[in-house]
Amino acid sequence: MHNGAGGHGSRLGLSYHAHGADWVELALPYDPAMVGDPETGVIASGPILSMMDMATSMAVWLKLNSFRPHATLDLRVDYLRPARPGRTVIGRGQCYRITRSISFVRGQAHDGDPEDPLAHVAGTFMAPGGYS
Repeated sequence: MHNGAGGHGSRLGLSYHAHGADWVELALPYDPAMVGDPETGVIASGPILSMMDMATSMAVWLKLNSFRPHATLDLRVDYLRPARPGRTVIGRGQCYRITRSISFVRGQAHDGDPEDPLAHVAGTFMAPGGYS
C-alpha cells in the first residue's frame, strides 16, 4: 500500500531520466495498475498527461535556473498511438520561451524510440508573481 509520500509523481512512479539547460526527461514505468483497458494492456492517457505536465513544468524551472510557482494554463496533448504494453514511457519537456509572466513549452513522449513518439504536447504556464 502506498502512503502518499512524495505526491502525485511518486504515486505514478515517475523518475528522473535526463536533462539539459531547457529540457527534462522523466520516465513512467509500466504498471498494470495504470492500464486503461485490461484487454489491451495499454497505459491510460492520464498518467502520460501527468508526466508531460510535470516534465514541461520542470523544464521552465531549468531554463530559469530557479523555482518559481506557476500554474498550467494550457497543455494540449496530441496522442499519435498507444504506448506498447510492458514498456517504460519517456517524456521530454522543453521550455522554448519565457515572457514576464508566461512560459511556452513543448514535448513528446515515446516508449523506446524518440523517432516513433506516442504523443506530442504544447502548452503554457503562468507565474502569478512573474518569472523575472
